[in-house]
Amino acid sequence: MKTYSPKPQDVERNWYVVDADGLVLGRLAAKIAHVVRGKHKPMWAPHADVGDFVIVVNADKVRLTGRKADTKVYYHHSGYPGGLKATPFRRMLAKRPEFIVREAVRGMLPRNRLGRKILKHVKIYAAPTHPHEAQNPVKLEI
Repeated sequence: MKTYSPKPQDVERNWYVVDADGLVLGRLAAKIAHVVRGKHKPMWAPHADVGDFVIVVNADKVRLTGRKADTKVYYHHSGYPGGLKATPFRRMLAKRPEFIVREAVRGMLPRNRLGRKILKHVKIYAAPTHPHEAQNPVKLEI
């Protein structure tokens, strides 16, 4: 018996839409990463991109549990000495809600070329509308 390996031409990609209104960030990101990676399909393989596309709407209405909304901080560094920048969760949610969801999903994907490629299959929008109606996305329940 031979081990099955999915071929790129055999992969059938579906489009899903997720309404993030009132959902917990970590649980939402875990489900998105699962679908984008393709682990819900029987043909999944760890080395292949067999996942689906996910559209996230209402990213600005995502929530955190406990006191994390007050204590969570996003960091980045300019590369210069003393260049560490810190942005609290509430300010980031008001300024760039797409970034919050994208970073949560990115943290749950592999740290390699495949993970960077898969992350491009996640489309995130702060508004309740999106420009992907032509793909006929199916609502994904979380």
